[in-house]
Amino acid sequence: MLSDAVAALRCPVCQGVLQLRQGQQQTLACEAGHQFDAAKQGYFNLLTGKGTVFEADSADMVAARYRFLDAGHYSGLAQAVAAAATGSLQRPGAVVLDAGTGTGHYLRAVLERSGASGIGVDISKFALRRAARLNPEAANLVWDIWRPLPMMDNTADVVTVVFAPRNPAEFARVLRPGGSLIVVTPRPGHLAEIAARAGMLSIEDGKEERLVDSMREYFDSGTSQNLDLPLTLSGPEVADLAYMGPAGHHVQREELAELAAVEGSVAATAKFRISEFAVS
Repeated sequence: MLSDAVAALRCPVCQGVLQLRQGQQQTLACEAGHQFDAAKQGYFNLLTGKGTVFEADSADMVAARYRFLDAGHYSGLAQAVAAAATGSLQRPGAVVLDAGTGTGHYLRAVLERSGASGIGVDISKFALRRAARLNPEAANLVWDIWRPLPMMDNTADVVTVVFAPRNPAEFARVLRPGGSLIVVTPRPGHLAEIAARAGMLSIEDGKEERLVDSMREYFDSGTSQNLDLPLTLSGPEVADLAYMGPAGHHVQREELAELAAVEGSVAATAKFRISEFAVS
């Protein structure tokens, strides 16, 4: 499984083929001598040069996301993504790239359902520590989605993007002919019951149309489905929800304390759209 994933990778320095070397620690290396040692948690940091200007999620934000997802609140979404991906992962040695894998929960669902090999990339080393423990059979890589992906052309059967940045040109390059891109976005009204108090931005109308327009140069739009998940959350779970997403970069500790102190439970509805695209 890991060998199939590694076979799809290329060196971020020279674009040569990467191979997995086993020793006291695992190493990804190319024939030109560029090497990337696995961290003790099992992920590989392939970033070179000046790194990235993208603000990575902090350890506390990642911990909040892990608690929320591990409690199963979005398990219905994970299973829906896995169901959408499985149809394109039937060939032996199939590979799925999870772009912006975070803690790896969505990739975990895809791998368990399909038996495919996985590559998870994220800019946050704190997220990759969690993802590597959850998906040890996958290639978990610290990488910036805005850069050319460290993958060979036509090597992924599916690319999944769940609440993460999108790089259509690179997704189209790494996907095999007939491959599938699956994008999850929130819909208007997503968590409306708690969005204001949690400091979350509202979802603007027309988001789906803008998504299709942004993909048009490289992808044909396919099917899409809406998914609503009713949630019943405690105060600490609302605080985790507020802190685990983009708003977590701006929310203050005292605001989180106020959210966590709310007694009883809070009802809310998560509203998602799962959109599938095919390479043009």
